Amino acid sequence: MDEGKPLFVQIAEQVEASILDGSIAEESQAPSTNELAVFHRINPATAAKGVNMLVDKGVLYKRRGIGMFVAPGARELLLKERRSDFAERYVQPLLAEARRIGLGPEDVADLVRTGAGAEPAKP
Repeated sequence: MDEGKPLFVQIAEQVEASILDGSIAEESQAPSTNELAVFHRINPATAAKGVNMLVDKGVLYKRRGIGMFVAPGARELLLKERRSDFAERYVQPLLAEARRIGLGPEDVADLVRTGAGAEPAKP
């Protein structure tokens, strides 16, 4: 567990990771709040808060009397969110730094293709 991040967020992220890697398939049952609480040795209310985050995002849905299930399209929703986060956290700052040091998008693409230590190809 990550000390700098709330436990309920970490629970939600772990369930998301299981959906993304295929461990929990769409339309299959997700771990219950009690299962998550026992596994992580946390309060069930904390686990429920993480699960409810996923319900609010449309990743999980509740079948009354049965439990939580992975929503259809949840994996694609999570991939779209992660790609957007990746672009915002990594690609945009990378391109901003590249501009500061005189590299264009093609130079950056060349560096990615050939390895970070190589000089970009110049015409």
